[in-house]
Amino acid sequence: MTLDLGKGVKLDLVWIPPGEFNMGDSDNGPVHWVKLTKGFWMGKYEVTQEQYETVIGSNPSRFKGPQNPVDSVSWNEAYGFARKVNSLGVLPAGVTRRLPTEAEWEYGCRAGTTTPWWSGGSKADFYRVGWGEDNSRGKTQPVGQKEANRFGLHDVHGNVWEWCADWFGPYSSGEVVDPTGLATGKWRVLRGGSFNWGSARARAADRAMATPDSRDCALGFRVCCGGGP
Repeated sequence: MTLDLGKGVKLDLVWIPPGEFNMGDSDNGPVHWVKLTKGFWMGKYEVTQEQYETVIGSNPSRFKGPQNPVDSVSWNEAYGFARKVNSLGVLPAGVTRRLPTEAEWEYGCRAGTTTPWWSGGSKADFYRVGWGEDNSRGKTQPVGQKEANRFGLHDVHGNVWEWCADWFGPYSSGEVVDPTGLATGKWRVLRGGSFNWGSARARAADRAMATPDSRDCALGFRVCCGGGP
């Protein structure tokens, strides 16, 4: 699905089908079985500066570039972008723009794989598909230059940390269906690692957190839409 944000700027989303997977790892546990009963649309790329500025009217990023991911955005601002797109009237009936849940993010990132990175288990596998401290030259990089995973998602490892909808908290130790995290909290979840962190922090299961008003040059986001294809 492609959305027209105006001024000739488009936003591409890919369809992620419903499914089941083991969420977490030994460092971010407990590993638990998650079932997602509904498919969803997810941004093919991290939201770019061009897209953000078209919708919001400003660009807070430190590392300027129209096709670079927007950075230095808080959770509140990322959520505001999603709400603004909802008001533009560019979404099909019954589809709502939002941020992905943490479970949706990891499921989309893994795309059916069980290795630390969807591309494999070695640092070389990470750098083949992601941007980290050893290959980013100390800044974000334009989206979509690396190989996409099986679902069609680019840059899920590295480049910028991606805000998720959930409040940060401990996982359930049992099987869960369509989890959305805690009802309240202090920190929001971040996933995916960034250009200034090593490959270990970009693992599919790795978690980070920050307060909803936090801004940093390593913080960006990817959008998600509920509703069927």
